[in-house]
Amino acid sequence: MAAVSVRVTGRVQGVAFRWHTEEEAHRLGVAGWVRNEVDGSVLLHAEGDRSAVDELVAWCHHGPPSARVEHVAVREAAPTGATTFTTTG
Repeated sequence: MAAVSVRVTGRVQGVAFRWHTEEEAHRLGVAGWVRNEVDGSVLLHAEGDRSAVDELVAWCHHGPPSARVEHVAVREAAPTGATTFTTTG
């Protein structure tokens, strides 16, 4: 079990980044959440199989076609026991 916190900056709000992130997480079987932050970034918590979490993080480096990702900051996090992936905020 792996768990990470990811902050994505760039043009990532108003481009369906959260919706696409949730879809990608469901495809990979990753649990957690994604939300917009007031500073214009997107923050997500992802947990599950290490390879699936790593694939989601790799996807975050480009996001959906309408996004322009500038930076992705990843840090290890404590698993929360989440069983689904949801969009919040």
